[in-house]
Amino acid sequence: LTEGLVALLANGLKRLNGSGGDPVVQLQTSFGGGKTHSMLALYHLCGGQIRLSEIPGGEQILARVGNVDDRIEAQRAVIVGTAFSATQPRQYKDATTRTLWGEIAYQLGGAAGYQLVAQADLAGISPGSDDLLKLLEQHGPALILLDELVAFARNLYGSSERLPAGTFDSLTTFIQSLTEAVKRSSDAVLLISIPVSERFGQRDYRPDASEIEIGGTAGHAALDILQHTIGRVEAMWRPVTASESFEIVRRRLFSEQMDVAARDATVNAFRKLYRDQSADFPSGVAEAEYAEKLRAAYPIHPELFDRLYLDWSTLERFQRTRGVLRLMAAVIHQLWVSNDASLMILPGSVPLWAAAVQNEMTRYLPENWSAILDIDIDGAESRPYQIDKSVPTLGQISACRRVARSVFIGSAPSAGAQGMRGLEEVRIRLAVAQPGEQIAMFGDALRRMSNQLTFLYSDGARYWYDTRPTVNRMAQDRAQNLPQDEVQGEIVDRLRKIKPNPDQFRSPHIAPRGSADVSDEPRARVVVLDPEFGHKRATGESDAQRHARDIMLNRGTGPRIHRNMLVFIAPDAANELALEKGVREYMAWLSIDQEKDVLNLDGQQRKQVQTNLRRADETVTARIQETYSWLIVPVQRDPTGPVEMQALRISGSESYFERAFRKLRQSEMLIARWSPESLRMELDHFLWRGQPHVKVKQLWDDLTQYCYLPRLASEDVLTNAIQDGLARLTDEPFAYATMVDADGRYKGLTWHRPGAQVYGNDDDVLVHPDAARRQEAEDAARLKQDTKQDTGVRDRDAGVATGSSDGESAGPTPHPLSPIPHTPPPAPPTRYYGTARLDPRRANREMATIVEEVIARLVSEAGTEVTLTVEISASRMLGFDEATVRTVSENSRTLKFISHGFEGE
Repeated sequence: LTEGLVALLANGLKRLNGSGGDPVVQLQTSFGGGKTHSMLALYHLCGGQIRLSEIPGGEQILARVGNVDDRIEAQRAVIVGTAFSATQPRQYKDATTRTLWGEIAYQLGGAAGYQLVAQADLAGISPGSDDLLKLLEQHGPALILLDELVAFARNLYGSSERLPAGTFDSLTTFIQSLTEAVKRSSDAVLLISIPVSERFGQRDYRPDASEIEIGGTAGHAALDILQHTIGRVEAMWRPVTASESFEIVRRRLFSEQMDVAARDATVNAFRKLYRDQSADFPSGVAEAEYAEKLRAAYPIHPELFDRLYLDWSTLERFQRTRGVLRLMAAVIHQLWVSNDASLMILPGSVPLWAAAVQNEMTRYLPENWSAILDIDIDGAESRPYQIDKSVPTLGQISACRRVARSVFIGSAPSAGAQGMRGLEEVRIRLAVAQPGEQIAMFGDALRRMSNQLTFLYSDGARYWYDTRPTVNRMAQDRAQNLPQDEVQGEIVDRLRKIKPNPDQFRSPHIAPRGSADVSDEPRARVVVLDPEFGHKRATGESDAQRHARDIMLNRGTGPRIHRNMLVFIAPDAANELALEKGVREYMAWLSIDQEKDVLNLDGQQRKQVQTNLRRADETVTARIQETYSWLIVPVQRDPTGPVEMQALRISGSESYFERAFRKLRQSEMLIARWSPESLRMELDHFLWRGQPHVKVKQLWDDLTQYCYLPRLASEDVLTNAIQDGLARLTDEPFAYATMVDADGRYKGLTWHRPGAQVYGNDDDVLVHPDAARRQEAEDAARLKQDTKQDTGVRDRDAGVATGSSDGESAGPTPHPLSPIPHTPPPAPPTRYYGTARLDPRRANREMATIVEEVIARLVSEAGTEVTLTVEISASRMLGFDEATVRTVSENSRTLKFISHGFEGE
């Protein structure tokens, strides 16, 4: 007994006992809402064969009615409009009835009752309310049930013939008279069922089941008049509340025997889930009131009932009670035979793959929904099922399928008429999540599905299915049809946009197609290989290693000189397909975004394109960093051994340039700061070559060319190491000289001298400490000998000045104050000139040395005027291109060159 049914029965019994109550009750509910069921209940209760105490819940009725007989008997008249003929009279043994009033009078009082309205019945004219009141008083208490009255009335509406049942006007007059007579009587009650019409006359109107029950224009005209007529005296009644619907379905479909402890434990588990993770679910579901809904609906979750009663019941032909019962019967049967272990039946539990369930759902939807169900929602061939299979963590709980079912059940009924489209993510979680599951899995499922499904739409945190394909399908088709060379070109363009830290790598070579594209320079360079050349661990060399070896050994058709200056960053072959797929998706979304006006996309679709374009762009950026995860370095163990292309995994969250530099620095495969001791060790092992010295230029050339030597970041690293070694005051790693003369002596020999400069001239040499000591010893001995000789000469000159040894006079002694005759010194030079040829590749450093060692010394003397002129001469057999001519000419003018220009032969 629902609350509405208890109220209806109590009201009827009060009225039939003459103790109050509403005389006229209109049962106005949607199609399948329980009108006839409620009439039947009052009909049988008033038949005199059932006691109130025999009805389960009958004490509720008695509590409302008060002191009445336990058994009630009334005269009953029943009219079913769909069965009552307007053209055929009804023959009884003692009377013939033609109209509603004649039939009601006969059912209430037999032939005697009929005689009270016989003339009106024969004439087809409604009797007055006084005649009807007399009928009710003589043959009461009276229960009159009028079901499907509109169906009967529309048969009379607009009819030009005079029918036995009378005219439409006489019918409406009779209803008015009957309601007034029932109201004036003391023990009569009239129940009239009227279908609901809530949407008639609205724009884009599409009739639902109740509208079909009303029956077109004639039915609506009849309904409008009847509602106006009855509305003056009737009491509205709705038989079933939303919460009672739970109980009705549960009682109809499940045994009355319930494991109460299991139910309560389940409800408490759900309530704890909603309370502990309240941010993941709609507000209010953690409250005690919702727990009562869980308990009342168990084992069906209230969210499933809400969607069926609030959304699906608005569909054409869907019956609120019978439709839900049919659907849930199919759902429960399928879950039972499938041994489903869910704690409750949620929207995500509905097995839409089962034919019986799918048929029940799609019978109320347009035909194309069946295909959408198979493709995008449920079934062995559906995309959600395929995603679940490909991601084990999602497949363990069927996350994608459960989410797809929930979104379908929550959005399909109103796909074409939603103001605020779709379900919020919090409500989707409510429709799928059960205690003990990781809620984040369903969010992951939603993201994956929104990228891959054809008919699933999204807008922020709202999701829905629609019968129109989304732009996802367009993007998928475009992604598959993109030419391979365009995809590779996009990857290369993305690689070129990634810039390294200039303190680590300068001017990297990005995706060279061949060795000729990589310059041959005496400084460390990084080469980022084309995505075509991936690396994977194998017994032989990978494509990446072979391609890197070719670049290391050759430059075009000739050999590479500076082989020890190159390192390589290569993609992982296992990740190449994922990167390519991500780039295809990005390019597809980008093309759709560029053509959004031509494609006539609506606002929602444009939002979706923007969201997916941004997401695809972020995915490509991440996948490039994930894919380029190998560092390939040429390594040679000894001068006679082979050069190996060693592959090292570089991992981390930074860019691949950062990761590669860190790995090179940690493994000392690229040296940015070199110690004098390390330099001395390499000199001893490989570079002295039995000689007491080695040219600095040759030393640098060797370091850039031979892979068994250390790899320095630049020539400055070598220069700094030499200067650090020369500054040592105790240990003696090496000495430095500006040149070796024809006699094998070292000019400008320097060591033990902090601040000593290394000029980098072609004649500069590093000198072995033993050779430096020998020259220093020789210089010391020569100095000693020269000093001794100088002393003897001075003594001899003194003897000549004072006289000969044999006492002979040497001449007159000069006066002490007389001037000593001397030769005047030569005049000092007054002008300096110098011309130097600079290496263009080292012009900055060589010019700095000239300024420091020459110009600075000259201007240090007061009154010195220095004029510095730079002369540049350049020639090119093939001629200079237009861009070079333009740039150099503009820069020359800006720098105020005295003269400049290009000329031809």
